[in-house]
Amino acid sequence: MKFNITIPPKLKIEYDKELSLYKTGLSNNDLPKAWDHLERSHILGQSYPWEHSYTHYLMLKYGMLTRDTKEIFGQVIRLIVGGWKSFVNKVPIGNTGGANVPPLKTMPIPHDLKIKLESYQK
Repeated sequence: MKFNITIPPKLKIEYDKELSLYKTGLSNNDLPKAWDHLERSHILGQSYPWEHSYTHYLMLKYGMLTRDTKEIFGQVIRLIVGGWKSFVNKVPIGNTGGANVPPLKTMPIPHDLKIKLESYQK
């Protein structure tokens, strides 16, 4: 069984870029754009426990900011199990991480992120 502990350095840079764009969206009060970048950070970081859990933590905070009870509840559940699933490499690839999608659903990866994942995970 493969255990995931640390995100590859080049992939971490891309993950951090998405989080930076998320924060920019928040500061500009562009909530849909901010959320889009949180989902993208989830796709990039979901195979690594710390990044996966941190993205769900930010999604929880986003749910609180927007007073979205479905998102808040969904993120609490995901925070409990998400990091462990990453550690043992059992995540649904491409899943965007929000409460608006089933937590175990595999989803298509946006083309630009797919290229980054394929090149940086080697």
